[in-house]
Amino acid sequence: MNSKNIFEVTGSKEDKRAIQETIDRCAECGGGTVVVPEGRWLSGKIHLKSNVCLHITDNAVISFSDDPEDYLPVVFTRWEGTECYNYSPLIYAKDCENIAITGGGTLLGNGGSWWHWKKLQQKAALELLNMAADGVPVSERVFGTEEAALRPQFIQPINCKNVLLEGFTVIDGPQWTIHPVYCENVTIRNVNVSTHGHNTDGLNPDSCKNVLIEGSTFETGDDCIAINSGLNEDGWRVDRPCENVEIRNCTMNGGHGAIVIGSAISGGVKNIYAHDCRVNGTMQGVRLKSMRGRGGYVDGAKFENVEINNVSDQAIQINMFYEFSTVMPRTDAPSEFSNIEISNVKGHGAKTGIQIKGLPERPLKNITLENIELTADEALVCSDAENINITNTRVRKGDAQ
Repeated sequence: MNSKNIFEVTGSKEDKRAIQETIDRCAECGGGTVVVPEGRWLSGKIHLKSNVCLHITDNAVISFSDDPEDYLPVVFTRWEGTECYNYSPLIYAKDCENIAITGGGTLLGNGGSWWHWKKLQQKAALELLNMAADGVPVSERVFGTEEAALRPQFIQPINCKNVLLEGFTVIDGPQWTIHPVYCENVTIRNVNVSTHGHNTDGLNPDSCKNVLIEGSTFETGDDCIAINSGLNEDGWRVDRPCENVEIRNCTMNGGHGAIVIGSAISGGVKNIYAHDCRVNGTMQGVRLKSMRGRGGYVDGAKFENVEINNVSDQAIQINMFYEFSTVMPRTDAPSEFSNIEISNVKGHGAKTGIQIKGLPERPLKNITLENIELTADEALVCSDAENINITNTRVRKGDAQ
């Protein structure tokens, strides 16, 4: 923490603006550290400022309001891969440098009050995707109403540099949990994410550059870590890849995919390295996914030293036929996957050990599988793939450890 400028949040713990007002004072003084003392603090939206660290002390809880009005006016955001104006994320930062959230406390999103919006969002989601496909300016893509029901993200720095998220616990946000967008130099360390609603991904680096994720734990209602770069036409327009991402020493104890690339990869993904991670009780372990209409590419992804146990579907999946999308694409543009390396993987209790499914018109290519030891009901499914190199790999029948 910055020892020169320390601002402790004071006043009523029921004042939903107490934390924000302290951040504003800190920023006016040139930056520093805002300390949230122990106890349960109610808050509306929090907007970080450059050179400010929000430090949540042990035994401190920030409980976010479930009133949508507290997240207005709308802000510029990227919602499931498409730019628009929507409700503010619970914690938001735009065009900032040197920002941080640290400490051993807890962020409580009260997401259960938002999750039913999943059943109400389809009309607005289709409208947004059609706006992007038709080239409607982002300034005219304005939502942020209960009728539209596009849920806000929990933590979203957008177009920021030098971002640190460290040590805290995040529980049950409205939608995606940690969602850095267009950011550079991001470190996420020793964070615990526990969230169980619809589409409550744990961490979504989105068109970011130079990201380190380490020592963190995820138990989610969707993917644990999913690397993205924009959706369909809007991803092509923005054209910003997600690149130079390292994931190490992380644990995934539940959710859909554990370590995932896709499916919103329309701006491209390159130079991904995930290693020394533990997976238990998810649907998939290592997962790369796309579908016709996404376009984009994955070039250079390496996974090694990963333990994958008790997954309900595939331990390793590379799939161009991803079947789920809030709105289906309007084109058939295929994605390009190449230079994928997966090695030193072990585990037991999968339905399928390895699944590789390319498109007939765009086969998967240059995939290496090495030193893999799994048990599964089904060993290998492979179609429409070229230059697949498999060495020292064994998938045994059954769930024996």
